[in-house]
Amino acid sequence: MANRYAWLVIAGVFLAGCKKNDNKGNTEEDKIKTDVLTQTRDNYLWYNQIPESFNAQAYDGPKEIMTAIRNYSIEPGFSQPVDHYSFAIKKADWDKISTGQATDFGLNVFFMSDGDLRVRAVEAESPAGIEGIRRGWRITKIAGNSNIVISNADFISDKVYNSTSTAFTFELPDGSTKDITLTATTYQEQPLYLDTVYSEAGKKTAYIVFNSFLGDVQAVTNSFEPLFAEFANENVTDIVVDLRYNGGGYVSLQQTLANYIVKSSANGSIMMTEQFNDKHTGDNVTTMFQKRGTLNINNVYFIVSDNTASASELLINNLKPYMSVKLVGSKTYGKPVGFFGIQVSDWLIFPVSFRSVNGMGQGNYFDGIDVDKETADGLDKDWGDTNEAALAAVLSHIHTGSFGYIPVSPSLNSTLGGDVKKINRQLNKSFMGAVN
Repeated sequence: MANRYAWLVIAGVFLAGCKKNDNKGNTEEDKIKTDVLTQTRDNYLWYNQIPESFNAQAYDGPKEIMTAIRNYSIEPGFSQPVDHYSFAIKKADWDKISTGQATDFGLNVFFMSDGDLRVRAVEAESPAGIEGIRRGWRITKIAGNSNIVISNADFISDKVYNSTSTAFTFELPDGSTKDITLTATTYQEQPLYLDTVYSEAGKKTAYIVFNSFLGDVQAVTNSFEPLFAEFANENVTDIVVDLRYNGGGYVSLQQTLANYIVKSSANGSIMMTEQFNDKHTGDNVTTMFQKRGTLNINNVYFIVSDNTASASELLINNLKPYMSVKLVGSKTYGKPVGFFGIQVSDWLIFPVSFRSVNGMGQGNYFDGIDVDKETADGLDKDWGDTNEAALAAVLSHIHTGSFGYIPVSPSLNSTLGGDVKKINRQLNKSFMGAVN
């Protein structure tokens, strides 16, 4: 498989297909559509469900074709199609996304409740990061507009993510306010938001916030060695990996991180197997654990949410057979399948092409991976704040064996109202996937 294509595991949200009148001409556009369908019929995991009558020319282009074929993905045990992921993108756009380059404010926002918009994450090298904006700050005014409610989400999304310059008013944790005008620039995203070690009652717990498996692969890989050497030198007994907004990225980074986390006795054991459709069984590949570093722990905790997808879920699933793995937060996205990029003209198409299972043959978590303790996403707290709901629950379990009672106000309830959850999905502009 590695010699045939670079492959991905991506969970994304894309526009639904729009049909138009059949066009069976011989334009370049028609040829692209034909080639998209030909490649899909060959590589799609559920290729035999695509009807012979499927007419690629009836759709506007590759994006719409990829969205339409998702309907032909019925799995045993599921009444509805399970493919929510197949997509197409211009190659030039993909090249930017996959290298972790962005041109915006570096500001990511979520509603904690209707009327309470919070900074959920900030890219360190972005305009927002340089201005010192922190997770948990409340946004009370955008471009002079104080109507910060979910019904105004289109305006908010446009001003935060699509504008070249926007004025913001923030309310800080101490109650003070701060006016900041941000101007979009190009910067390099850094996936490791925070690393620290907590010491309590003779136990040392490592905590890392890993926001993406995309970016400069070599630079990120190089950062793991000193980080985990420090954890080993500190005699860390448990590790907490915060993946609550990690939608995935490079599979090679997932493998590297897994090899640093897994305990030594798992060295040489099966990490994962990718299984392709019956036309390409020769591409099935099994990856073994190759333990890195000297950190040797039994317990790993993951903080997750429905924004935790693909390569992040792969990491969790791959470690489960060999360690005590606990999940805190809310059920993950659900993406146990993957793709490889196929170039068609100036497009890349990604039809789902394989499924992933761990060393015990476990996978198929299309409904997401369940948590051991459901907690809110403490959007009013900065990274690493031990009073943040999810982190507090993890630390309680490490020290007492119980997740304990974590007080949660109605506005922090992890089971947000449907409207707020829907709008937060709209406001989540992070990449979701895994790339090899």
